[in-house]
Amino acid sequence: MKTGQDTIPLGLETARLYLRAPLADTDARVVNESIRRSHEELKRWLPFAQDVPTLSETEANLQRAQELYGTGESFRYLIFLRETGTFVGTVSLFGIDWDVPKAEIGYWLDSTHTGRGYMTEAVEAVVRFGCAQFDFKRIEIRCESTNEGSRLIPERLGFQLEGMLRNEDLSADGMRLTDTAVYGLLPGELRRLAT
Repeated sequence: MKTGQDTIPLGLETARLYLRAPLADTDARVVNESIRRSHEELKRWLPFAQDVPTLSETEANLQRAQELYGTGESFRYLIFLRETGTFVGTVSLFGIDWDVPKAEIGYWLDSTHTGRGYMTEAVEAVVRFGCAQFDFKRIEIRCESTNEGSRLIPERLGFQLEGMLRNEDLSADGMRLTDTAVYGLLPGELRRLAT
């Protein structure tokens, strides 16, 4: 990690959301319940959600996220509503290349909280954090070409669709080839949301 490694905030705030680094022992239950509740939607797009994880698997996953946060390999944030403290999803900076510097963003949302702009707001916060804290020169979002909900997020925020990688990946269930939409954002291109 190159910049600001001693002062990385564990939490970020937006108008409606509070994002914070995971605490495995504290957060495992609420994250696991959310994955269970959203399983049918999540398994369409995410390899990790093909099977419903056990509570201990979720705790181990969050423990690993904590470790990676500490080493600067990736920064996962759990997303909570500021007014109620309700968990609504996760957003991460990962695939970080400190030489460029650049990163990729990944995310998933509890299916009971879709359609309210929460993830767009969270991604905007993480982009601003990455550019301010680490001076990222590029931030990328990749998603399956047919995942229209996921693609709306970078499009709303001013990311440019840089290409469609044909037959680039397997579907979440590993059963068919899929195309990957690649969105990129450079410093100064982020579109500010009205919230």
